[in-house]
Amino acid sequence: MPTTTAPAPSVDSPQVVDAQLLDPEGYLGVLTAIRAALWDLPPGGTTPSGRQAHTAMTLLIELRAILDHHAATIAATLDRLGVARHTTSKTSALLIAMGVAPAVAHRWLRIGAAQTPTSRLPGYTADGAISGEHADAIIGGIAHIGRRAPDGICDEERADIEHTLIAQAMSGATPAEIATKARELGNTYAITAAGVPPGEDRTINEFTVTPTNGGRVAVRGDLDTVTGEKLTAAIESLNTPRPEPDGSDDARAQGARNADALELILDAAAVADTTLATPPKTQVSVLLPATAPDKASLLWLGPISPTTASLLACDSTVTDVVIDGETVPLQMGTSKRLFPAHLRRAIIIRDHCCIKCGAPAGRTHVHHIAFWSHGGPTDLDNGCLLCPSCHAYIHASDWDIIMGADRHPWLVPPATIDPRRTPLPAYNRRTMTLDDRIAA
Repeated sequence: MPTTTAPAPSVDSPQVVDAQLLDPEGYLGVLTAIRAALWDLPPGGTTPSGRQAHTAMTLLIELRAILDHHAATIAATLDRLGVARHTTSKTSALLIAMGVAPAVAHRWLRIGAAQTPTSRLPGYTADGAISGEHADAIIGGIAHIGRRAPDGICDEERADIEHTLIAQAMSGATPAEIATKARELGNTYAITAAGVPPGEDRTINEFTVTPTNGGRVAVRGDLDTVTGEKLTAAIESLNTPRPEPDGSDDARAQGARNADALELILDAAAVADTTLATPPKTQVSVLLPATAPDKASLLWLGPISPTTASLLACDSTVTDVVIDGETVPLQMGTSKRLFPAHLRRAIIIRDHCCIKCGAPAGRTHVHHIAFWSHGGPTDLDNGCLLCPSCHAYIHASDWDIIMGADRHPWLVPPATIDPRRTPLPAYNRRTMTLDDRIAA
């Protein structure tokens, strides 16, 4: 790391600290030296090779995570010392006044406040192994489970939960996937007889449609999981990309496609139109693991409590789908060339998204693993989800897809990419859960 210093800033600049006032061997001295070293680097670096750029990005991501850890620690120190009392009423307001985005300021304070109650997480964040966003999801997940447990959680339970959620982060799960796992774990803790958890409480639903000054309408909602599942399923059934008149790809953004889908749903409801070529699929599927029927979940919005699962069992618009340990529904076969609706639904339950790139299920085709033209059947074990781009690429390239012994599709790269042609799991399974173990 270079040791030369950057040009001295103006002494009256409120954004910087005069390095001459700091102990060069202390904490602030280290931070100042890092800042000076980064100042000395040319903007964007030199002209790196692809490998060097990848390595640089890896180091920057790790450095960002480490700086997030220290920022959270200092934010907690500011809060503990009551520094904000001299300027603003809250530490979050002080951080925002210092130039921190509101969401980041609140995240730092949450992480800083949780460093004492958590045992392992601070070590991972200090090493740069877990980002601030992931750490925040872990902390939020622990808090969520604590609220769900009727008698709270003891220190041993908290440590086990922290262990499990860290395993999710280290296995590659996104912050949203960590939150989903926390909801699932929360459902395993007893639900009191008083009712369902807040996410499934219909009595606090709200939905507003407000005209704006610009002649448009602002829509805002806070819906329970089941209502949200119905809305998501309906929109996903009608928001798939369509070609432009000249045959080019759909020019609409995702939000525009969702808005068009909502309009179709409203038009159909207004005229009770049951003749839509693609009617909205508002039927809800409740996934029930054969080995753990108390851990029910919804196709789009994830885990639900046993109380809500039991309630949905009485709803004629709900389908119970029993799945095995690999999230594969019961076999359903057909001799038709195109995959019918019930088979597509089953494949969506198993694959969730394009198995190659992760595009949402609503934008995918069902691909015959053994080509139909080569005699491949139209059944669950010969279908997988591919977005239009990946579908065309698979047909035109040397990539292969095989159905594994676990009844999930696997991608086999060509020898030009991987000489050993090691099979890769489908996109939704590349962040395999580590529910029962984590590296020591």
